This record gives sequence, C-alpha cells and structure tokens, in this order.
Amino acid sequence: QVKVVESGGGLVQAGGSLRLSCAASGFTLDSWNIGWFRQAPGKEREGVTCTTSTSTAYVGAVRGRFTVSLDSAENIMYLQMNNLRPEDTAVYFCAPTCTPGPEFHWGQGTQVTVSL
Repeated sequence: QVKVVESGGGLVQAGGSLRLSCAASGFTLDSWNIGWFRQAPGKEREGVTCTTSTSTAYVGAVRGRFTVSLDSAENIMYLQMNNLRPEDTAVYFCAPTCTPGPEFHWGQGTQVTVSL
C-alpha cells in the first residue's frame, strides 16, 4: 500500500526555519515524482514543489527559501523551509505525484504556523 506521512510542522516566528518530513511506505521515493503542497486557511491547496528523477521545481513564492532533499536509505523526503513568512502558514502535504486528481486521497498533513 502506497502511503506517505508528513511531520515536522510547528509554530515559528517569521524569519525562522522548519524542516518537514515525508516518510514513505509501500514505494520508494526516488522512483516516483513527489510533490509538496500546502493549504492555507480559506484557500485552495497549492503546489509548492515537484521533484522528479532529475530535478526539483519550486513555486515562485518559496524559491530560494525552501529546499527539497531525499534520504534514500530512510525513504524520507525533507522540505527545509528557511526565512519563513506569515504567508507560509498552512497545512503542508506531500504526495506521490505532482498532479493529484480530484479523487486523490490526502494524508493528514502537518501544520506550519508562522507568527510575526
């Protein structure tokens, strides 16, 4: 069974950092396209990053501040988030796809809250 579990969220002041984890089971992260997504209160879910076998793309709002890395041995993908801003406040999700359809079953995600 393909499953991902997000963790690592929390409350941080603006300018701070957090590292989110996406732990996978039932598949290996380095063989799938992996997306990080976020959903802020009252807003649609949006894509943040998309990692393929060759590269990672970042949405403009996080480029230069967020970095994806992969621990293949542990089968965990990380999202390092630096210089966080209040507008980064959202529930963050990872997914074994960069293009989830309307029927995609999301995990619980992990809450990131950035205060002024």
